Amino acid sequence: MNVLFVCNQNQNRSRTAEDLFKDRFNTRSAGLYNDKPITEDQVSWADMIIVMEEVQRSEIAKRFPQQYMTKRILSLGVPDVYNYNQPELIETLNSKTEELFEPLLK
Repeated sequence: MNVLFVCNQNQNRSRTAEDLFKDRFNTRSAGLYNDKPITEDQVSWADMIIVMEEVQRSEIAKRFPQQYMTKRILSLGVPDVYNYNQPELIETLNSKTEELFEPLLK
């Protein structure tokens, strides 16, 4: 399964998630407001898109309305208060995705 993790800058949350789950899925990460923002190709590649905040789902819908309607996009509700690979971020990502990924890993 191809999973795309998205946050604002692709520096901390989505990059950490990409690394954290790469042993279970084909993972990539992207940002919405960085020098190389998320592309249509990245959205098309993903079977599932996981955003860190609900506002990011809305932004993807605005930028890619056709793909948005065909994708499963889930929000974790992880605020932008963490650093890359910060232990508390890893714990939060594991906790918030446990129920989400459990059926997919069986």
